[in-house]
Amino acid sequence: MKRSRLIPLLLILFAAHPAAAQQPVDYFFSRQYQIPFPNAFRNAPDTVSMSIIGDVMMHAKQLVRDHRPFMERIAPALREADFAVANMEFPLGGEPYTGYPVFSCPDYYAWYAGDECGIDVFLTANNHVLDRGESGLKRTLDVYEQIRDSLGVLQTGAARDREELNRTYPLMLSRRGIRIALVNFTYGTNTGPQAAWPAVNRMRREEVGEAIRRAREQEADFVVALPHWGTEYQLLHDAVQAGWAQWLVDQGVDAIVGSHPHVVQDTTHIQGVPVIYSLGNACSNMSAPNTRIGLMATLRFVSDPQTGEKRMLEPELRFLWCTLPERLLPDSYASLFVKEWADRRDDWLTPSDFDNMITTWRRVLDATGIED
Repeated sequence: MKRSRLIPLLLILFAAHPAAAQQPVDYFFSRQYQIPFPNAFRNAPDTVSMSIIGDVMMHAKQLVRDHRPFMERIAPALREADFAVANMEFPLGGEPYTGYPVFSCPDYYAWYAGDECGIDVFLTANNHVLDRGESGLKRTLDVYEQIRDSLGVLQTGAARDREELNRTYPLMLSRRGIRIALVNFTYGTNTGPQAAWPAVNRMRREEVGEAIRRAREQEADFVVALPHWGTEYQLLHDAVQAGWAQWLVDQGVDAIVGSHPHVVQDTTHIQGVPVIYSLGNACSNMSAPNTRIGLMATLRFVSDPQTGEKRMLEPELRFLWCTLPERLLPDSYASLFVKEWADRRDDWLTPSDFDNMITTWRRVLDATGIED
């Protein structure tokens, strides 16, 4: 695991505005929205941060590019968090390496994510984890165990059998006296067996509810649900997500952060619990409308050193943009923070791609209603 650090408690959120479509770029980045913190927690030393990104992908065209710039520009923020979490949308199934629709990613990409990008937890409960079937998942878990033993990176969402899955579900994390449980599950898988083996955390209420109960039995201070769900390419959540979100809140989770639709979806609070329906893509070759913009969500958990009271602060949302080759870099992909690059149009090799980023960001803000 990375060294512990305290991130300044400043939440900067992008906001939609009624006149957004008519405003220049500078307008959007001239306003900073700071969510006030209770005074007792403003300077609390016992804070744990968790940054979560959405789908990390390896399409066929990415396989022939230098992978090192892919997440280089967002890696400092991931390394700064106490725990960085990413949805690994592929198996490490070995050669031949393939992209969509049946993925098999080279091992070096997972090592890169853990070593150079600072990812601490790989999420494996997703619809592509069984793309290479039983042997592909076994191999994936073997590689992740090597990365765990070398770098301390953990994985959650899949196992070799049900017994192992029950032992490791939920994943318990602990830092500075704060215990956090991660409950990662998927609506299904595209290929491979759907029954007992391989063991992948499914979107089944009995199993998910049992994981939440085990989290409380293991004295988790906070439970974060990480569902792989929803309708692809839709900017608004669907009825299934809404029903599940309410049910998860009723079970006592403290936050819900979803993935799978490949686009950012709307956010809300249910009975005070923040719900981020979809983070969208973190890195991919996708170019369909809205698929190149995503979110990094950072959760902060605070323990008051005097009273021992523990609470979760309001999530921080930062928009990401994935540039394709020959847009920003000549030969590779690069995910970056929209705000940090919003006044750097001249740095683009293809300035129209900068315009695309800003237009997409405005459109997603307007459609999702994400604001301060």
